[in-house]
Amino acid sequence: MPVVTVEMWAGRSIEQKKKLVEGITAVMADIGVPAEAVHIIIKDVPKHNWATAGKLASEE
Repeated sequence: MPVVTVEMWAGRSIEQKKKLVEGITAVMADIGVPAEAVHIIIKDVPKHNWATAGKLASEE
């Protein structure tokens, strides 16, 4: 049972998330993992909780 965790900035729609999990599941199925065995966790992170190079993403 593979578990795929996706951490990304908050703000994407349910439709976008559906498309994402369908794509991830399809790729896993392409390498022989049964679709029903694929678990995906989406973690929406606010931009003010994400930083790169010493700057909050919300400041860019």
